[in-house]
Amino acid sequence: MSTVKFIGFLFGAILAATSSSADEVVVARNVLGPEGPLYFDGNLYFVGWVSDTLSKWDGKKTIVLNHTRGCGHNGLALTKHKTFMLACTDDPGAILELDMTGKQLHRWDTDSDGGKLVGGINDVVVTGNDGVYATVFGPYAGAPTSVIGRILYLAPGSQKWVEVANDLNYANGIGVSPDQKTLYVSETVGNCILRFSIGHDGSLSHRSNFALLNVLTKNRVDSWWLGPDSMKIDAKGNIYVAQWFGGKILKISREGKLLHVFKIAAGYGTTNVAFGPGDDDLYVTAVKDPNDLKARGVVVKIRNVK
Repeated sequence: MSTVKFIGFLFGAILAATSSSADEVVVARNVLGPEGPLYFDGNLYFVGWVSDTLSKWDGKKTIVLNHTRGCGHNGLALTKHKTFMLACTDDPGAILELDMTGKQLHRWDTDSDGGKLVGGINDVVVTGNDGVYATVFGPYAGAPTSVIGRILYLAPGSQKWVEVANDLNYANGIGVSPDQKTLYVSETVGNCILRFSIGHDGSLSHRSNFALLNVLTKNRVDSWWLGPDSMKIDAKGNIYVAQWFGGKILKISREGKLLHVFKIAAGYGTTNVAFGPGDDDLYVTAVKDPNDLKARGVVVKIRNVK
């Protein structure tokens, strides 16, 4: 049995949906490094950064679509022409474009200046005109000593990733406002969400602080790596951000006001969130214990609070 088929069998054995708590339903168990949830056309896609996999759950079973060793699959986004942009978080990082079956169409290992993606690529987001932003994170080992976070941009029709922001304190989750005028990005070590104005050419300006998480909600623990982690933005412009080491998804208004805290029982290493149909449900990726090197975790479904 090939490695990919074996992993597909392993994940396929996971999957009848079962209850985690009164408010959570587990849709995928034993995911090694759960991240990048994305719901599209009746299917839930998610990745495992430890298992180096992209998987699809159709509501009954899970199959592995892509297994690329040394990638460390992380952020996942869907382009307007129905391909995936996938962040490889292993350092140095890479960005993959895959078709809907998981076949690799393109791989980028450098930016427009030919520099390697040192620090790893953490997350990606697609804009309304099919441009793509990606975040460069930093080394995840011990206390962080480097400030090397960056934001890269791939213009529509281009094949080169151009740096549009730097000096971020571990750039992580990234999202675009519904009107396409504002970019939000998580600074994990800074415990902060930053905000940028988006130019017509994809350039960024007017960098400002948007939200400091420990002001919005009490820290579960004190850690360099508390978060914010990855994020998604709904049609009203509300931001849903995961708090790694926090066991929470925070819903924040576009004015920066805390609207709701979703506490996740399945694990306190929450990494990301995705919207189900009509934004009625949220799919949350969570690691049971963030100190676990294999990052054993699950994907759960919870009801949204609108």
